[in-house]
Amino acid sequence: MSRSTLSPQAAAGGHSLRQDARTIGLIGLAHGTSHFFHMVLPPLFPAFIRDFGFSYAELGLLVSVFFVISGIGQALAGFLVDRVGARPVLFLALALFAASALATATATGYGGLMLAAALAGLGNSPFHPVDFTILNKRVSQPRLGHAFSVHGITGNLGWAVGPVFMAGLSAAGGSWRVAAAGAGVLALVVLAIQWFNRDAIDDRAGTWEHEARGPSAGAAVEHPMAFLKLPSVWLCFAFFFWTTAALTAIQSFASPALQQMYELPLALTAFVVTGYMLCGAAGMVIGGFLVSRVERLERTIGFAMAASAGLLLLTGTGWLPGLAAAGAAALAGFGTGLAGPSRDMLIKRAAPPGATGRVYGTVYSGLDLGFALGAPIFGALLDHGQPNGVFYGAALMMALGVGSASLVGLRIARTRVPALAA
Repeated sequence: MSRSTLSPQAAAGGHSLRQDARTIGLIGLAHGTSHFFHMVLPPLFPAFIRDFGFSYAELGLLVSVFFVISGIGQALAGFLVDRVGARPVLFLALALFAASALATATATGYGGLMLAAALAGLGNSPFHPVDFTILNKRVSQPRLGHAFSVHGITGNLGWAVGPVFMAGLSAAGGSWRVAAAGAGVLALVVLAIQWFNRDAIDDRAGTWEHEARGPSAGAAVEHPMAFLKLPSVWLCFAFFFWTTAALTAIQSFASPALQQMYELPLALTAFVVTGYMLCGAAGMVIGGFLVSRVERLERTIGFAMAASAGLLLLTGTGWLPGLAAAGAAALAGFGTGLAGPSRDMLIKRAAPPGATGRVYGTVYSGLDLGFALGAPIFGALLDHGQPNGVFYGAALMMALGVGSASLVGLRIARTRVPALAA
């Protein structure tokens, strides 16, 4: 990491462990909440079908609306974060989640649920530019890899807790409206926690050295859209698109695909997704330690994701016993988790000075696009009797992601050599 990307506090070692841990914990809580709201509506689909008579196609459109708005909003939110700061945008996003939950709890038809999906997608859109701007400015360099690791783990935990929370509260309260209202209360509680600890997430208190010094005399001021000319930005975008498409395949279709291929009970294969997420969380913990010890991050990403792709390919062949195939698919999550912190650090290195929010917003919009487009493609493979295509396709997506990350790393290495020589 070049010196120009370090904050003055980090360069001076002025951040205590307690300060860093507080900031990391708060951002982790916020990120987990955003992933939790990915899973607020889907667990309620059976109740919506029962009470309103909707089809799965109509309910699937709610998910598409969420991710389309989130993807477009994420790219735009980066500009807003760079202009007004990350902290106020974070407060607004959590308030939008509460509004979305209220719209769900009071919905009397499809229009109300569509409004809820739109509000949730809008609330979800700023989180990555917000989170990474605060982490990069507030956390000291030696602990930044661990910060990225915790950020990824809490996202996985949010995905895991969402369905359990919604189903459990719906059953306990006797109505899905109670569960939706409970999700709104949760968003408000998280908002209150962030507000009362707002000093720890104030991105105005941290900066990079080039920003602290101010522009030198005669230095040209870059256009706000200049970062879009950088190939590394679009390669990072492509990386997120490919790898999220692979994640969609496993999250949504690994369970029925394993059931069709190996005749395993759905009650068992449903745990494959949980296992994938837990293995991913374990990989992220280890990946957080690797970030500060590895210079060529794309090599870590390539090795980890190639191993995961190999496990998915092996699962798709049908050669393994049923339980071993389920275990291999779950274990593939470890490689993707291991690559996560290195991935986030690689994006940081690719971001030009002063454009962190815009870069993370643009790059992470590839995640939303991967979710939006990947699901119908892999669903069509199952509809056409090709369950092994789910695993082959996921492995191919991971391989394409490895290629994108390798090209990013190569471009960074080429630009760094002249900079060091100068």
